[in-house]
Amino acid sequence: MIAIGCDHGGYELKQEIKKYLSEAGYEFEDYGCDSTESCDYPEYAKKVAKAIVSGKCEKGILICGTGIGISIAANKVKGIRAAVCTDCFTAEATRLHNDANILALGGRVVGPGLAIKIVETFLSTAFSGDERHVRRIAQIEE
Repeated sequence: MIAIGCDHGGYELKQEIKKYLSEAGYEFEDYGCDSTESCDYPEYAKKVAKAIVSGKCEKGILICGTGIGISIAANKVKGIRAAVCTDCFTAEATRLHNDANILALGGRVVGPGLAIKIVETFLSTAFSGDERHVRRIAQIEE
């Protein structure tokens, strides 16, 4: 199960990603927001992050204007490793090396076509499990 959430700056891109997720057969839960009306991204970052650490969802996708604020808010939740990605290389690397569990995107940074490719890459890439990466993640979690 994928948790997805956004603020007003990410609402339109979230709609495109939800369409892709449905068509690709992914199960997801939308944690808001539900319009382009101004709202506060930390609320939605926390909802998605808590769905992941509780085990209800395996991974998450968060979207704000840049991806930065919403990722910072999500990373305040113990056990979350949210990464802002603007290309497929970083999406792949953050899964392989960091075992990131939330992908953060900027609705004002990447267009829907690229965003879908980034989402595909993030969701289809497994953590490498290499000892050096496991060690580094443990250091992050301390």
